[in-house]
Amino acid sequence: MRGAGGPGAHGPAGPGGGAGVNLLALRSHNAALVLDLLRAAGDEGISRLELAERTGLTPQAVSKITARLREDGLAAEAGRRASTGGKPRTVLRLVPEAGHAVGVHLDRDEVRAVLVDLRGTVVGERRAALDLGAGAEAVLGAVRETVTGVPAAGMGGEGNASPLGPARPGQARPDPALLGVGVALPGPLDHSRGVLHRVTGFPEWDGFPLREVLAERLGVPVVVDKDTNAAALGLAAGGQGGSFAYLHLGTGLGAGLVIGGGVHRGARTGAGEFGHQVIQLDGPPCTCGNRGCVEALCLGAVERGDLREAARVLGAGAANLVGLLDIDVVLLGGRTVAAAPETFTDGVGAVLEAWARRTGQDAVPVRVAAGGGGAVAVGAAELVLGPVFGRGGG
Repeated sequence: MRGAGGPGAHGPAGPGGGAGVNLLALRSHNAALVLDLLRAAGDEGISRLELAERTGLTPQAVSKITARLREDGLAAEAGRRASTGGKPRTVLRLVPEAGHAVGVHLDRDEVRAVLVDLRGTVVGERRAALDLGAGAEAVLGAVRETVTGVPAAGMGGEGNASPLGPARPGQARPDPALLGVGVALPGPLDHSRGVLHRVTGFPEWDGFPLREVLAERLGVPVVVDKDTNAAALGLAAGGQGGSFAYLHLGTGLGAGLVIGGGVHRGARTGAGEFGHQVIQLDGPPCTCGNRGCVEALCLGAVERGDLREAARVLGAGAANLVGLLDIDVVLLGGRTVAAAPETFTDGVGAVLEAWARRTGQDAVPVRVAAGGGGAVAVGAAELVLGPVFGRGGG
């Protein structure tokens, strides 16, 4: 299959042509460690000595790696810093505009695409209405049109330029700085192969090789994952530490789990189907075919306008998750949460506090996740960027 994963796992040329960033240089684990520290240092930068101390590499190895990164345009000098002895140290920084990734959130009724630089900063965005049940051709066309329509001024082009570049019949010509496209959508799906399963409510997608087909259409490497996993990955990359659950309530309900610093996808990449845990036997039917699922009860309450009840139901599911995994924090996101954030944090928090009193443990905090409505799309871009910096991603 083509486009099977993140840039760290591939050669310098994607399906559509050569890459501007020398991806061969990024294959090195040590180079990825250095790049990750440069990314974390921000504009202040970091010295070669500090890089050696934090990576455990020799100063000579660090000098060789940073020289290559500078040659490839990925790193640059950021001035000098006084040292405790000897001459001032040269400080290096990441060049964020040296590479970009596109993140796509393919929801049941909308597609959102963002263009991010190497730091994960959004430099372009576009949204459009979508019907995920309209058939493969219509959906794939909408994805390509949306990605093509993302303004790519942040890549050094014109404000109305496209990260995929001007297209010609049958072939795209991507901007050489584009590392790939990450696509996040409702599950279940097979992340490792980029193949969809019976997407809840849309069984017609079962077995569709989305990664392979989109890589062919877009002309760049493509990574596919569940929307909740992508958002959780983006949150972890953005600094959210510890083990946490990201609960996404929008057109559906799911969870992204970060355990021990990495996204937990499971043996078959099917973990996180949080919305389909049964909490009411013989309850209302769910689109998954079962009855009494958290998703069915929660979305039913939302449809009735009873957001407090929706929050209580979500809290019951969250309490099961906390009891099972003993996580540090619960993060809430999705358009429904964004419309009434205090109602959901208060409601879920109250259930978790009651659970903590019964068990004699400290209550797990509940917060609205950073990133708002764009968290999934930004996380989808991190599926592409993660391997560049030695982090879990594609």
